[in-house]
Amino acid sequence: MSDTPARTWPRIGLRNLKTALSAALCALLYLLIGRNPTFACIGAIFGMGQNMDHSKLHGGNRLFGTIIGGFVGMALFWLYVHIFPQGDHRWALIPLLFVGVVVLILLSQVFWVGAVQPGGVVLCIILFNTPVDTYVSYSLNRMLDTGIGVIMSLLINWLLPRERLLVWLAPIRRRYYRLCRRMGLAVPEENQTCF
Repeated sequence: MSDTPARTWPRIGLRNLKTALSAALCALLYLLIGRNPTFACIGAIFGMGQNMDHSKLHGGNRLFGTIIGGFVGMALFWLYVHIFPQGDHRWALIPLLFVGVVVLILLSQVFWVGAVQPGGVVLCIILFNTPVDTYVSYSLNRMLDTGIGVIMSLLINWLLPRERLLVWLAPIRRRYYRLCRRMGLAVPEENQTCF
């Protein structure tokens, strides 16, 4: 008998499955309507939590951050385009970024504290990576896509709460434990979050 502990397989938790389902459904929906699913999928992944309350928190961070960062970015880029219509003075975006981050943090403190990081991402993308002629449509589309992704995660978490899934997955879990035992792998405790 070896003193080496039995190997365990990485656990596939219910949150993993719901996150994957949410992102996959967003991708399917968007590909069916001929639209790029990237930001909806990102919104779905960020929006999934271990329960409905966590989904509201994480999804709210992403959604409100995208909205606040998007509107701040649009306003600052509008100012930039009116001063430099050709968009050929990128150095002028640095002080606008400084002002934008300060405004973003202040607005996040008023509306949704967790919005700072995702809002900062959107702000930087709008200021430094969006063409002059598409910054408004980009910003609005990013807000819409993120919202759809977050709503998808909220819907999945509402339709498939942990308590319901545990009942449905009990037979599969028993088969998984038997397979692990036959292969000489450590079997997770019954109360652990595991597939």
